[in-house]
Amino acid sequence: MNYWQYKISVEPRQSDILLAFLSELPFDTFEETEVGFNAYISEKEDVVNIEATLSNIQDRHSFTYEKEIIPHRNWNAEWEASFQPVKVLNFCGIRADFHLPMQDVKHEIIINPKMAFGTGHHETTFMMIQAMRELSFRGAKVLDFGCGTGILAILASKLGASIIDAVDIEREAYDNTLENAQINNVDNIQVYHGTLDVILDSAYDVVLANINRNVILDALPVLAEKIKRNGVLLLSGILQEDRLIIETFADDFRFTVDERLTRGNWACLKLLK
Repeated sequence: MNYWQYKISVEPRQSDILLAFLSELPFDTFEETEVGFNAYISEKEDVVNIEATLSNIQDRHSFTYEKEIIPHRNWNAEWEASFQPVKVLNFCGIRADFHLPMQDVKHEIIINPKMAFGTGHHETTFMMIQAMRELSFRGAKVLDFGCGTGILAILASKLGASIIDAVDIEREAYDNTLENAQINNVDNIQVYHGTLDVILDSAYDVVLANINRNVILDALPVLAEKIKRNGVLLLSGILQEDRLIIETFADDFRFTVDERLTRGNWACLKLLK
């Protein structure tokens, strides 16, 4: 499959805000650049409507963009040229299979991201991993909602979770999670392609959701039913300016805030049911 690459140029202070808007559009992947970030979208998507939306966003936020078609065959080479290992403290290292092993971390995850989102580079994924360090996963039943590359589900398995369900609406994410689980010798992740509706199970000890504000707000009523009493809902993909909106809505479903993390303009919330 070919992809359109949108090369976004934006001031640093506006970058995270713009990224939050674009993450609600059907872009598959974002990668930071020196002048902003690149956003990738399948050539099958309606780019006319996408660009109309971009034009509306430009009325409120200053940025420019250029686009070019990226043939599918070039994608792995693109990542080999740009994807660098990530270390979250001394807790977790993330690398691709063409990098040398990381010796100074407790857990190492190999991620070949392809067109799926979630490598540990972005503040939201970094904070999710940081927060997972403090949770007990031994024998836990876990749901990774919006699994992307499968990085959080794989880490949950390495931390001792016994049952892990992972779901993503994007087919590329579904395929990439299966591939990355196999690369990491993880065999207890059940991967689903679709919306949260395809997850029929419940009574999860931990739910991981690194998505965006609107998806989180829409999903909270269902997630509240799927988490057992005293279970943990770990959320990110939230701009700091939207944190109170999430917390207020979560309170309606008997969640209390146990911990808050911030990194850049982003927030991560640990909620208890």
